Amino acid sequence: MNKFRLALAVAVLTISTATSALAQAPLKIGYTSVEYVLSQMPESRQIESDLKAYSSQLEAQLKSKYADYQAKAEAYQKGASTMTEVVRADKEKELTGLQNSIQEFQRSADQSLQQKQQALLKPALDKLQKTIDAVAEENGYTYVLNSDGASPVLLHGPKEGDISDLVLKKMGVTPGSAPAAKAAPAATTPAATPVSTPTKTKTKSKK
Repeated sequence: MNKFRLALAVAVLTISTATSALAQAPLKIGYTSVEYVLSQMPESRQIESDLKAYSSQLEAQLKSKYADYQAKAEAYQKGASTMTEVVRADKEKELTGLQNSIQEFQRSADQSLQQKQQALLKPALDKLQKTIDAVAEENGYTYVLNSDGASPVLLHGPKEGDISDLVLKKMGVTPGSAPAAKAAPAATTPAATPVSTPTKTKTKSKK
């Protein structure tokens, strides 16, 4: 029983000592600009190129849809006066369907572009996170904050706390070797082309 009490007392002392040492350990906080680091990474150029190509594909599809609508709208305007009410109604219904299709494509293109950007960025962000973890451990940083954004986590900090260049060097990238830019190109939705509704004709239909 005495041995048990002694062992328990040693255990408590060990825990207390470890807790005290942890409490006395200096808190080292670093920060980095994720946008800056990403802009310097070689992957950023490929991401920008791929996203631009994907955006161009979506824009080409949108223009094709609008060209089809415009051609049918013009044909309707020219021939509406000679159409029967049934044919005219059918053409107007078709044009309305094309309008809705264009608007729906515009919405889905926006979501698709955002998803594409996230997919392209993920490998680079994963690599960046692992590198930040490694740099933090090697240099004794307890926390690393992100200084980017309209409302950054970091509001002030000493220059020596900025580990951005350390992270780049860890990845084999020379700081400042690439022009500073945004972390990744903003996913820009293909510009919507205004779709006008064909004016209904009041001309009497032929029987």
